[in-house]
Amino acid sequence: MSYRPYQQIERRKSRQVMVGNVPVGGGAPITVQTMTNTLTHDVAATVAQIQRAEKAGVDIVRVSCPDQESALALKDIVRQVNVPVVADIHFHYKRAIEAAQSGAACLRINPGNIGSAERVREVIKAARDHGCSMRIGVNAGSLEKHLLEKYGEPNPEALVESALEHAKILQDHDFHEFKISVKASDVFLAVAAYNQLAEVCDHPLHIGITEAGGKRTGTVKSAIGLGNLLWAGIGDTVRVSLSAEPEEEVHVGWEILKSLGLRHRGVKIISCPSCARQGFNVIDTVAKLEERLAHIEIPLSLSIIGCVVNGPGEALMTDLGVTGGGSGRHMVYAAGKTDHTVQGDAMIEHIVELVEKKAEALIAEKNAAKLAAE
Repeated sequence: MSYRPYQQIERRKSRQVMVGNVPVGGGAPITVQTMTNTLTHDVAATVAQIQRAEKAGVDIVRVSCPDQESALALKDIVRQVNVPVVADIHFHYKRAIEAAQSGAACLRINPGNIGSAERVREVIKAARDHGCSMRIGVNAGSLEKHLLEKYGEPNPEALVESALEHAKILQDHDFHEFKISVKASDVFLAVAAYNQLAEVCDHPLHIGITEAGGKRTGTVKSAIGLGNLLWAGIGDTVRVSLSAEPEEEVHVGWEILKSLGLRHRGVKIISCPSCARQGFNVIDTVAKLEERLAHIEIPLSLSIIGCVVNGPGEALMTDLGVTGGGSGRHMVYAAGKTDHTVQGDAMIEHIVELVEKKAEALIAEKNAAKLAAE
């Protein structure tokens, strides 16, 4: 019994670009990104961080290339990871060329900031020669001087105009394999800019609330901003910007997409906030289950409800469920129906076992269906 949202979101139509082997836009699944915070030339540390993000479910990872050593280190990094790597480039065109030569799948760059027309041509040639796409990354905190003079301050119109100016440079060179972002730390500014940009182009959009803050504050701001855009059908790839480890950004990105029914991965736990009626410690149980079930990738749903007020109803909509009962025994549901009871001290291990068995069964069904289709 897989959960189905009551409302299907109609996504904005956009062209598709490839970031390595990952499609972005054009109806492809919305991808989740993050960015490393290690020194890129420390290959071992950077690879380890990317691998932790991979385990969390990341689709694309960006790394900063502020110097030649970092750009050249990409050769060793991309060989050891399983997701496409985006090279973050600012100002120096040679870093972009070196990153493309080193195996970057995409260049995050603003072509208007890297110098002469000849330098732009060289970067575009390197991107073409090595199969790189690009991301035009406009940020409210680093708008061009002429736009700040024109508008007086960062506003949605300034962000969109900047993005389109940079896009025109690539289009004038017949290069169209790019996506665009217009980020701001202010939720209202970012959402307004993305809405305006979505109306005037069909390029895939990378959405995010930049410099959103720490884990709690940044999660809330990102959920409001990205949730608003995604609900409106805007966004082809997302990055949650947190002052936290990259895998935390990935977890939050996935939860936002899952909450809107846009992508499904892993165990979706529906749990109550708990109260005096609870038959077991709901908060402690959910925390332990989130940790124990983090390795499950196939989508399935689990309800953990402390008492019978809402427990049976929630269990109707989940693959597995537990409702708190009396005398230390709790009701276990399967496919919405009462199945058996479990003693409280054995409950967590029992739930983990049930979820793992259910996941194995779903994977087997999926593989069988795939074989039948072939």
